[in-house]
Amino acid sequence: MPPRRRQRPGLLSSTRPRAVVKSNHAALSAKATRTLIRSHHQLLKAKAQAEKAGDEALVSSINAQIEARGGLESYQVASKLGQSGERGGDSSKTLIDWIKPQLKEWKSTLPKLRVLEVGALSTKNACSRTPSLDVSRIDLNSQEPGILKQDFMERPLPSSEDERFHIISLSLVLNYVPDPVGRGDMLSRCVQFLTAECPISLPPTLFLVLPVACVDNSRYLTEDRLLAILSSLGFELAQSRRTNKLIYQLWNHTRPSSPQAFKKEMLNPGHKRNNFAVIMRES
Repeated sequence: MPPRRRQRPGLLSSTRPRAVVKSNHAALSAKATRTLIRSHHQLLKAKAQAEKAGDEALVSSINAQIEARGGLESYQVASKLGQSGERGGDSSKTLIDWIKPQLKEWKSTLPKLRVLEVGALSTKNACSRTPSLDVSRIDLNSQEPGILKQDFMERPLPSSEDERFHIISLSLVLNYVPDPVGRGDMLSRCVQFLTAECPISLPPTLFLVLPVACVDNSRYLTEDRLLAILSSLGFELAQSRRTNKLIYQLWNHTRPSSPQAFKKEMLNPGHKRNNFAVIMRES
């Protein structure tokens, strides 16, 4: 029998987490997907705290940990898997189902409704396949053509009604923001991007999707507090539904915004609860 050929050692690059995630998308279990997403959020939170404290060494260390886990790209891969058909599906289907009665009023002679999808992961979701909608997609790390690489908080403010939107989608975006003040600022900023001019009877709309733990298992945020925050911005809750993991909400902007200050305060004590919070600065 001829001697067995010695196997050549693999390249170091083959052990990098990002490559593993990219080549084995389907192999990620639901549990592994949730773990990756949770780990990414925890690291971003720790990074924000280190930046606030001015600890550059710790910031650098955390950045290294984020990159070692595949960076933003691996987080997006996990998010895409979480929204795949076999993991619960495209969240924008819920949005389309909720506004379907109003969309029936639309005719091809009317302007399309402008949608801003923040944190977009796909150009083929339910919104994108709806003829009456003109979808603008942005994300911090664009994964495909048709998604603009842009931070919503740095997007230039609209200078005309044509640059405003009838619908803004924040699907699993607010929970990605690591700082409670930043989350409040993001909600406030949405108002500035909504238009009151609509060719059909659909009010300016915010579609919000959060992990249910953000409102059920947080020390500092409850569903009632979220309602109070968005009400102060002029929103009215039109639709809401829950799954085991997510809460979906549709908010209509029905009156002028008059932001109130909402501080980080204990609302739901418990040592097993999380620290998710939204802080609003009074304008």
